[in-house]
Amino acid sequence: MFMIEITADMETIIKQAILSFVATVNEDGSPSVSPKASLTVVNGVLYFVDIASPRTVLNLRLNPAIEINVVDIFQRRGYRFKGCALILRPNEEEFLVVANWVRAVNGPEYPVNHVVKIETTSITPLLSPAHAFADPPRNQDEIRSTYLKKYGVKPITD
Repeated sequence: MFMIEITADMETIIKQAILSFVATVNEDGSPSVSPKASLTVVNGVLYFVDIASPRTVLNLRLNPAIEINVVDIFQRRGYRFKGCALILRPNEEEFLVVANWVRAVNGPEYPVNHVVKIETTSITPLLSPAHAFADPPRNQDEIRSTYLKKYGVKPITD
């Protein structure tokens, strides 16, 4: 299977958005969506951690098809990642790298029940109508400024 590598822009959006939504398929064929704040990129590959997602892991064991949506709400853009999920074994190097990252970010008390690797087969951009329907068209900085104001968020300045 050919896996599509995650670009620097995709990785930036993932880091800025923090929250992503993982879609899997329940045993009865119905969809299941689960929020994840553990989506990360290591060497151009997507991973997330099962901290409290037993349904997601069960679904992936039965059907590894997965879609992950990530949108930066202030930039009004993101990505849709589709592919096949692989649940890593705890003794695998990739598992340890991602597990150590989660514990470093969140604290050692966070459980790392499973690490899931995504073999991406399709990546498509997600763009809000804010990018297409403004007249005149707005640039990315204008869109970001508009939505920071809309949500009442003041940017942190260094």
